[in-house]
Amino acid sequence: MAVQSPAPGTTDPGPAPANPDAPSAFGPAVALSCRECGARVPLGPVFACEECFGPLEVAYDFGDEGPEALRARIEAGPQNIWRYAPLLPVPADVTDKPNLNPGFTKLVKADRLAAELGVTGGLYVKDDSGNPTHSFKDRVVAIAVEAARTFGLTTLSCSSTGNLAGAVGAAAVRAGFRSCVFIPADLEAGKVVMAAVYGGELVGIEGTYDDVNRFCSELIGDPIGENWGFTNVNLRPYYGEGSKTLAFEICEQLGWRLPDNIVIPIASGSQLTKIDKGLQELIRLGLVADKPYRIYGAQAEGCSPVSAAFKAGHDVVRPVRPDTIAKSLAIGNPADGPYVLDIARRTGGAVEDVDDEQIVAAIKQLARTEGIFTETAGGVTIGVLRKLIESGQLDPAAETVAINTGDGLKTLDAVAPSTGMTAVIRPTLDSFREAGLA
Repeated sequence: MAVQSPAPGTTDPGPAPANPDAPSAFGPAVALSCRECGARVPLGPVFACEECFGPLEVAYDFGDEGPEALRARIEAGPQNIWRYAPLLPVPADVTDKPNLNPGFTKLVKADRLAAELGVTGGLYVKDDSGNPTHSFKDRVVAIAVEAARTFGLTTLSCSSTGNLAGAVGAAAVRAGFRSCVFIPADLEAGKVVMAAVYGGELVGIEGTYDDVNRFCSELIGDPIGENWGFTNVNLRPYYGEGSKTLAFEICEQLGWRLPDNIVIPIASGSQLTKIDKGLQELIRLGLVADKPYRIYGAQAEGCSPVSAAFKAGHDVVRPVRPDTIAKSLAIGNPADGPYVLDIARRTGGAVEDVDDEQIVAAIKQLARTEGIFTETAGGVTIGVLRKLIESGQLDPAAETVAINTGDGLKTLDAVAPSTGMTAVIRPTLDSFREAGLA
């Protein structure tokens, strides 16, 4: 019997509406399914359910291929996310199309960091700073680009806290699209430059990311936005599937098995929910053995609505106005917040937060112990990992993977005031000795 992927928390409502283009254009994807009510609609550039206004996500029919054959096919694939094309809403010939081909980044065994944190069960850092524009956003944009091609869209766009803007700009150039992306005007200089250098239109909006996102929602409904693909709005169901590849890679790199714990930063929350979806699909397909795992969410204290709701035992996430150096996570009204709460509670994990000082300390600790210079979001993840261990919420004897989503060169301002030269000396050995460095 074919293995199908229903919406989490719902029952499979049966066959999807007919969509003759799906088998070639979207691989194993058969429909969009509402995460709330389970209603299905044909694959298209839509993101909200007409029945209940719940979010739509991709549903699949993975066919009857056995796990051994499927695993062999994946392992024979390219060293990027397209090795998982049989599990993604992309055509079989996706590797023949111009794309940035992100993914299959390093899973770093972090023994020195583990020793400092007291982790004895094994600690890994999934380092996504190795992607083409140095963040995990290249994964999600790659899937969105393939959907935009199929739907005949002409312009790629997004609302962004920085990394996504750069990923869209680069992917658009590579794939032959026009790009026009929107960011808060006060974003870090490194992210502004990286988003602008690709030559697309980069528009700063006076306000927070949530203001930017509201503006983009208005633009979608205006004739100006006709034939535009907003990667994280009308292409969001496809875009989100890119985050599943983090789960696929982690399990494959561990020898096709689930880790005990995964610590994931929260912006909109989509990355966390899709990693969980990816793990569940691997289990259903028999690619990994089923066992309990725990998912932990990490937020900055200055923008921690999901953490606050988790600690209070609430199911509703109350929006906040962000005030944190972790600008890539500064989404005060995270769309997937309630689903993050469900996953953390279902798996026995937690959602925690750290302040700006702890973020900076964690960035330096990861760099000093493992040679990985992470951006502020990674500082949030490592800082929360430490806090979870110290508070007893995470078992240090369990195998743990922490997600590093981006490169520290994009957020230099966070560490520059407290990081610099050890000494300035004359070009002589005597001066070197006088500085106490011999």
